[in-house]
Amino acid sequence: MSDGFINLNKSSGMTSHDAVNRIRKIFSTRKVGHAGTLDPLASGVLPIAIGRATKFIEYLTDCDKAYRAEILFGVATDSGDLEGKIISRADNFEMPTIDELNAALKSFIGEIEQTPPKFSAIKIQGHKAYDLARKNLEFDMPSRLVKISNIELIAKEKNSVVVEIECGKGTYIRTLATDLGERLNLPATLKNLIRLRVGDFDLKNSVTLDELDVENILPIEICLNHLPSFELNPNRIRAFMNGLPTTIHAPDVKSLKICAGGKFLGVGRIENGELRASKLFETINDVQ
Repeated sequence: MSDGFINLNKSSGMTSHDAVNRIRKIFSTRKVGHAGTLDPLASGVLPIAIGRATKFIEYLTDCDKAYRAEILFGVATDSGDLEGKIISRADNFEMPTIDELNAALKSFIGEIEQTPPKFSAIKIQGHKAYDLARKNLEFDMPSRLVKISNIELIAKEKNSVVVEIECGKGTYIRTLATDLGERLNLPATLKNLIRLRVGDFDLKNSVTLDELDVENILPIEICLNHLPSFELNPNRIRAFMNGLPTTIHAPDVKSLKICAGGKFLGVGRIENGELRASKLFETINDVQ
């Protein structure tokens, strides 16, 4: 079995964990993980790591993401999507104009404060929020700062809109839908969501579970192209692999893709003028 990533197009109705379990069976391995949970009702890009690639999942969490969302007006739910219980409804309302929609959407661009939905996987004192919410327990959801780079209105329907969003990690599109409704003085909820991109993982190049084959496994180093790359002097390979520092006259960098002689070694970092290994892909025997 190869080590690498799969650009999976997750279908609606399947949890991210369901997708991982299916791939474990397909490739007969337990070493499978996913980067960035996708809600069951949502579809689209879900990066999957296999084998030694699971060690590098953390380097995908900071990647920017893109979504296409359909937001329904006239109804609000406790979960922010159509799976939840209706908590507010408006009948015979007038849809906002294109100008009103664009003005409201534009107000969310930049660094904004969001309060994630209670039906989410965020941990509250060691418990997942959705477990507490399902038990009807009272608790407060902490707000967080998230970054939205762009929102574009794609279509306006009778009682809904389709928008495309580019955002940073931790952004909840369900929360954006309800917040947009509040901005327009209308109840609103997320009707449909497709994740178009996670970093360099694009929906156009994704595969479904039915299409999946070993040939669809992408090399780890290609999936880390968003990291700065550093070509290590071959004379320092052994030192790097053994955790010893290499003096580098360069600014501090949190994460670097380290290669030597065309071979991907792992991820390193520069701190106080020293290059050190953070996560290794190869072993000493592999590079000798």
